[in-house]
Amino acid sequence: MLLQRILKTSDEPSMLLIRLLVGLVVFLPEGLQKFLYPELLGAGRFASIGLPWPDFLGPFVGAFETLCGALIIVGLLTRLAAIPLIIIMLVAILSTKMPILLGHPLLGFTLPALKRYGFWSMQHEARADLCMLLGSLYLLIRGGGGLSLDHRLQRRAPSARPHAPA
Repeated sequence: MLLQRILKTSDEPSMLLIRLLVGLVVFLPEGLQKFLYPELLGAGRFASIGLPWPDFLGPFVGAFETLCGALIIVGLLTRLAAIPLIIIMLVAILSTKMPILLGHPLLGFTLPALKRYGFWSMQHEARADLCMLLGSLYLLIRGGGGLSLDHRLQRRAPSARPHAPA
């Protein structure tokens, strides 16, 4: 059953640390700040980067970061919640870090004013983005862990049993 595959996770309680890092430390507060400070971190920032439809994308991304961050914190539908966050991080890296790597604008995305460009500058600027991408990928692969609602629901769900012939 699809739901059982989505909920499947180990009983490893330490995965809570990754969920707190991804959900509580980054995505939930970043999503909320896109609404609290839209000119600085939401639509205004998206416009300055060169993203299309910033007035739509700012709240849209903020809503996904907030909702998916909250789901990851409690470990509910962890794998599904990780997917939009992975997409968000890939777009963030493409739109804000690849121009730094190349040293020029890319696909309409602006080049920030930095003292240096290239691999090491991009790596420095992208360190949090890369951690969030890898943390989200880890949660997609492993699920929520032992201290998650996914784990509780997984234990309560009836196991898929083959039907006996009639």
